[in-house]
Amino acid sequence: MANVMVLNQNSGENWATYNADVVEGMRGIPDGTVDYSIFSPPFASLYTYSASDRDMGNVRDFREFGHHFRFLLKDLLRATRPGRLCSQHCMNLPTSKSRDGFIGITDFRGMIIRWMQRAGWIYHSEVVIWKDPVTAMQRTKALGLLHKQLRKDSAMSRQGIPDYLVTFRRPGDNSKPVAHDGDEYPVSKWQRMASPVWMDINPSDTLQYRSAREHEDEKHICPLQLEVIRRAVGLWTAPGDTVLSPFAGIGSEGYVSLEMGRRFVGFELKRSYYEQMVRNLESVQRQSVLFV
Repeated sequence: MANVMVLNQNSGENWATYNADVVEGMRGIPDGTVDYSIFSPPFASLYTYSASDRDMGNVRDFREFGHHFRFLLKDLLRATRPGRLCSQHCMNLPTSKSRDGFIGITDFRGMIIRWMQRAGWIYHSEVVIWKDPVTAMQRTKALGLLHKQLRKDSAMSRQGIPDYLVTFRRPGDNSKPVAHDGDEYPVSKWQRMASPVWMDINPSDTLQYRSAREHEDEKHICPLQLEVIRRAVGLWTAPGDTVLSPFAGIGSEGYVSLEMGRRFVGFELKRSYYEQMVRNLESVQRQSVLFV
């Protein structure tokens, strides 16, 4: 990580983490050394994760976010092994009358696809992750999900907003094939994985995160569900492969990667998230030692 401003760094067996601006940090990752990356990108000004000027969520609009995001995508492409994949966990974002002047939905998923394609990635695959609209209504009080809106004016009623896992491929031939045998992926399991909609993801299956929160410093934190990471890492990597998360947060992607015998590299700008990530990775490492 020469010539990169790193606020802190930690490592253990099969993992390394950096408390740093990922746009700078990715410059220190050698070409073609990442086998797979998976992460949730910042939600482009909808949520504020920290007060730092380097935080990509601290932008005025999607255009500004895309401008900053493309610097990461260029180095992510360079660092990824040809023929290997990058998955992004995202959702389309509701607008509000107070912030946007109208009630509707912004196609954030579509923006990510266009940004990735412009950076040279191939749009490879995607899966829709079902979310309970009742839970979303109770949490957000979104006008379009309220039952009483049907009686008032159903022209403003809408369906819930799912999550997506959108996957991209670096062009080129994969020199290190990921091969699974029939015992690991019987036809019945593969049919579930190959479904374009995953209906059985438990939204509560996440790492505990409340200890990472800081007073008046953020409005939202959205750790990726562990089962989504398990399925993606299990399908698209082999034991010993290197998994990277440029927005590692509290370390969900790293936690699962180490559990599954992969290597992990993570970047996180926010200090409290970073410290929680290190504790989480050390925890899973201790557990693996206990069961050897």
